[in-house]
Amino acid sequence: MTANVENGQVIEGKVTGIQPYGAFVAIDGDTQGLVHISEITHGYVKDINDYLSVGDTVNVKVIQIDEEKGKISLSIRATEEAPEETAKQEYVAKGNDSTNDTGGFNILKDKLQDWIDQTKNK
Repeated sequence: MTANVENGQVIEGKVTGIQPYGAFVAIDGDTQGLVHISEITHGYVKDINDYLSVGDTVNVKVIQIDEEKGKISLSIRATEEAPEETAKQEYVAKGNDSTNDTGGFNILKDKLQDWIDQTKNK
């Protein structure tokens, strides 16, 4: 089944079918694998059809081969560079970083002594 396919290999394939849970990709004349919806792209994918169509040519990385079940797991996102975390950077820039003394769990730390004092006074 997978004589020419190895774990970690990047291969060009053709989308042969789309289901709500993933896309089937032919990687040679005899071998087909599944790209799970979570492996389509970086980030959340609500509808695979927004990203892929039957007949599309895609680069996929072989992430798992199950010889017993005859299944190959593929990833498109593993062939792409992850986007910068601009949303997180903006969040931190607005002073919401948990390492900042004015946010996150530090508020609990500041309140802890007040709560201890209130308990002692009862």
